Amino acid sequence: MKTENGMSSTRKTRFFGLGKMRPYVSAYKGTFVMLVLCTLAVSALNTVTPLFQKYAIDNFIANSTLDGLLPFVSLYVAVNIMIMVTDFFGAYGCCKLEMYLLRDMRRNAFNHLQTLSVSYFNRNSVGKLHARIMSDTSVISSTLSWDVYRSVWNMAYMLGAAVVMFVLDPILALCVLTVVPLVIVVSIYFQRKLTKLHRRAREINSEITGGFNDGITGAQTSKTLAVESKLDNEFRKHTDDMKRTWQKIGHHRALFYSIIAFSASVALALVLWYGGVITQRGLMIIGTLSVFMTYAQGIVEPVQWMVDALGDMVSIKVNIERFSALTESTCDVEDTPEVIEKYGDTFNPKRENWEKLDGDIEFDDVTFKYPDGEEYILEHFNLKVPKGSNVAIVGETGAGKSTLVNLVCRFFEPTSGRILIDGRDARERSVGWLHANIGYVLQTPHLFSGTVRENLMYGKPDATDAQLDEAVKSVNADGIIARMENGYDTLVGEGGNTLSTGEKQLLSFARAILTDPAIFVLDEATSSIDTLTERLIQNAVEKLMDGRTSFVIAHRLSTVRSADIILVVDDGKITERGTHEQLLAKRGAYYNLYIRQFKEENVAASVNK
Repeated sequence: MKTENGMSSTRKTRFFGLGKMRPYVSAYKGTFVMLVLCTLAVSALNTVTPLFQKYAIDNFIANSTLDGLLPFVSLYVAVNIMIMVTDFFGAYGCCKLEMYLLRDMRRNAFNHLQTLSVSYFNRNSVGKLHARIMSDTSVISSTLSWDVYRSVWNMAYMLGAAVVMFVLDPILALCVLTVVPLVIVVSIYFQRKLTKLHRRAREINSEITGGFNDGITGAQTSKTLAVESKLDNEFRKHTDDMKRTWQKIGHHRALFYSIIAFSASVALALVLWYGGVITQRGLMIIGTLSVFMTYAQGIVEPVQWMVDALGDMVSIKVNIERFSALTESTCDVEDTPEVIEKYGDTFNPKRENWEKLDGDIEFDDVTFKYPDGEEYILEHFNLKVPKGSNVAIVGETGAGKSTLVNLVCRFFEPTSGRILIDGRDARERSVGWLHANIGYVLQTPHLFSGTVRENLMYGKPDATDAQLDEAVKSVNADGIIARMENGYDTLVGEGGNTLSTGEKQLLSFARAILTDPAIFVLDEATSSIDTLTERLIQNAVEKLMDGRTSFVIAHRLSTVRSADIILVVDDGKITERGTHEQLLAKRGAYYNLYIRQFKEENVAASVNK
């Protein structure tokens, strides 16, 4: 996020990186003020509470009288009610602040992810992004809310107690405060040890989470490979590491708390020793001694909490840096301010300004290499694709057939040169406008959690039942819907896991067709469908593609023989181009691919007879 007045964020983030959280925290200044005021009130009231004890001993117990007891008790009860009320509002403020910060950070992170290009997701794993959005935000929001509350309370209590003690007896106050430096040193030492161990525990927890993910999502693979024992041994190792780490944490924590308790006992012993001496000499009354005894037992814990809070603030620096790295990441494909002004952005599109897309596409002297690559995939590449043309892209598996499609869809920008859409540079209009006019069917289809109806209507939220029926029938998916218990209202499960790959593919076709796009992109979209269904879809798609520009990434060459132009890709580069007949006549890479597949299909057909 940008800092105010364009200042560098270096100075602002020096204190544990908290400057990066300023935009989130400043939105709730009122809650922070309420939280601090309640905390100060609670600590002040807790500080003066021992004085009631002094008054009771000196005036009621020492004098063996109950005169004035009722007003005293009434005031004491009133003070405790005030403590309860202010403590409630303080805790409520912490909960409120924690939830608001958590909501805003996660919402901002999720929205920012929607604006990033495909290359960002290629570079970052799902688990890594999930940890930043879920785990890091939880740690940050909890620390910024509850640790602020505890820090203010403990600091105010220590200062208040120190003032009261010095007013009552400076020498006895020094006796109590003598143990504070020892507590600080011990707390810092153990805090560093515990911080390292907790970081190690988080690392192991990530490995355990990854093990769960592999075991669940890869259950079928692990069973078919019979590697359950291997996965179990690896998981046992991670859980044993976690057990040993937490044993060390428990050992250090137990020792730490024991030393803190001993320090409090030392402070109390000093008070009893010196206070007893001066009380016996008549230099102090017993009520004052009782106050010092209370402070001696209570002064150590705030020091411990302060050091703990400081340790938490140091620890969240890593969380803040990881979260900020996500929210401050830039997109490789961005619209200019002028384009956004006219066409809108991802979340606020100005559809009324969107022109109709016809489908004329031209690669004008395009040179391209991937952002994280070193070798140029395209160099001074030129290609005109008139409206309604069918472009087929073929090649061996892993040859890089998706590059052209990625450029047409503006998932990546050309390193140099232009891609013209209807005669204009694609960058002169918004990414949203372009994507709204593209129907993209992937080799591995993805359905969102929800119903069949909701998935089909993602591209066209106002679609009628008649339009749904027409789209489904056009790809022969009506039979699938008919077999479902609740028809269009059937839940597809997470990622569509209640459906077969072929069923998901057919529904993906119907979803793309429902948007009535000007450009179709089929990325080996029929590879998961049986041959008979593929032929039915092929016939339907050919009719639907009539008059639309289409790019077909194909593995089966028999499906692209009628394409207007075929591009052959090898090792990420286009090596041949032409029609089916022209490429066969060249007897090059396409010819070899076609002959090999032709033989394989004939062998398969003879075996199936």
